[in-house]
Amino acid sequence: MSSVVEQQHEAGGDPAQGGSGAAHAPAIDMRRVLHRETHSSRAVASVIAGSLVIVLCLYALLESAVRAIGQPPWLIDPQTAAERIVALPSGVPPLLLGAAGAVIAAAGLFFFLNAVLPGRRARHLLADRRIAVVVDDEVIAAALARSARLAANVTQEQVMVVVSQRQVVVNVRPTSGVPVSENAILQAVEDELQAMGPAPMPQVTVNLSTSGVVGA
Repeated sequence: MSSVVEQQHEAGGDPAQGGSGAAHAPAIDMRRVLHRETHSSRAVASVIAGSLVIVLCLYALLESAVRAIGQPPWLIDPQTAAERIVALPSGVPPLLLGAAGAVIAAAGLFFFLNAVLPGRRARHLLADRRIAVVVDDEVIAAALARSARLAANVTQEQVMVVVSQRQVVVNVRPTSGVPVSENAILQAVEDELQAMGPAPMPQVTVNLSTSGVVGA
């Protein structure tokens, strides 16, 4: 499914509503809107990380308060926990230590990748002077598959197109005994891409299968 975001007037209003409405309407930052449409949100990872930090801080505060009033700890005394951490890996079974290390490493890798990776969605921007158009890669792949199928004169099941951020891979299984021009398929797909004008513009690779389809 594709989504279209209309660009409003510089003042943010509708000319049909008069000058007062345009003067009070807030301007829309199209760059921010398009960035939201093409990049995944990091809100979930941020909430998880914040919640973990809050829970750990509350637990440490609770155990410290319990120790201060001379009551037994709920789970483990803070001083005892610190001594056990310093004494690692002694006193801990290797299997448990390895499992805990793997879980901590996986959690750290999850938050690290969420922080450094761009988090782009499977979408492209299409060039248009009046509106901003955001299209799912599946829609682009379907249009390119149709162009490749017509150029190769094959059925829909014989063409598979994979669209990524910087590359388009067209896989074609020709019909046995029917010659297929790889250059014709490449030209047809590139022409379709140029007509769409996606940003960024991906490079096209055509793969012709060595085994044909019988009776297609």
